[in-house]
Amino acid sequence: MTDLSAPKSALSIREFATLRRGRKKSDWTDWLTYLYLFLGLVVMFTPVLWVAISSFKTPANLTEFPPTILPYAAQTVTVEGYDEPLPLFEVVGEDGETRQLAQLRRVGIQAQMIDPANPEERIVVPVGDATPVRQLYFATENYTNLLTSSGGQIWRYLFNSLFITAVATAITLVMNSMAAFALSKYRFRGSGIALVSILATLMIPATVVLVPTYMIVAQLGLVGNLWGVILPTVATPTGVFLLRQYMLTIPDELIEAARMDHASEWRIFWRIILPLSSPALAVVAIFSILSRWNDFLLPLVVLTRRESYTLQLALASFQTEYGVRYEILLAMTTLTALPLAFAFIFLQRYITSGIASTGIK
Repeated sequence: MTDLSAPKSALSIREFATLRRGRKKSDWTDWLTYLYLFLGLVVMFTPVLWVAISSFKTPANLTEFPPTILPYAAQTVTVEGYDEPLPLFEVVGEDGETRQLAQLRRVGIQAQMIDPANPEERIVVPVGDATPVRQLYFATENYTNLLTSSGGQIWRYLFNSLFITAVATAITLVMNSMAAFALSKYRFRGSGIALVSILATLMIPATVVLVPTYMIVAQLGLVGNLWGVILPTVATPTGVFLLRQYMLTIPDELIEAARMDHASEWRIFWRIILPLSSPALAVVAIFSILSRWNDFLLPLVVLTRRESYTLQLALASFQTEYGVRYEILLAMTTLTALPLAFAFIFLQRYITSGIASTGIK
């Protein structure tokens, strides 16, 4: 393991993963830390891996109990005289010999089978003595069926989700940064009350204001329109607070020097405040992307036309009163989660650095 007392330099992934507290040997706190991190990794990523692997399972494999970790499918064989392939079973005879037979039909606890090499002879076998022959099989047709079952509309749903996420995030950054700039760099009567009022909205559940929000959207004629989902969510109290705390760390002398050079307030905000606040803006952008992409309740109420559905609403369309197509549902869930996974992987460093730097003056 790597010794923490060594000179600090750029660490590789392997060196970082083997850091230890002890100088010559591992301390007990090292083992406790790695155990805690390993348990956290298992708890967080096991459901994700389960969904991703299950998206490649066949409908029959998904309904099996006990469930299997890897995707398996029953092996079939084509027998002369039969139009459809027949499932193969391993049957243990009375003499202890194991044979592979193809099942024709099952009635109760008895199954009628034939030998693929001799299809003329029919054999009645107890179900308990027959074990299905299975092989590892990744059902990639789940993803192709997803495209065909949606009638090509999945690309429309993807565009709607991307449009809402991108536009709402851009407007959120502008609105929140302007409010944070005013609350951090201007001294006016009632600024403290304004900040407390903004933060107090965090205690109000979104479901409480859902009906008033819908009434306002309806009065504006935005029901069924993507802007009806974008505009009600562009101002977030969390974003205002994070940006304000970060902007407090920016020296006021920079603003005073810009004013002495006859820079307008908008130029100060655009050319000085925003570039210096880029770490905090990245954090707010990440939170906004996660929230807008996964939003379900407001689009469910506002977006009444199917052509305006987002990916999250399209997921719910695979659940009907006649049943749930789990294989399609899992495939679309995996595809829906991929953009967020990649965004988090590439931008996660901004979350820790941005949050750590907010509030430090």
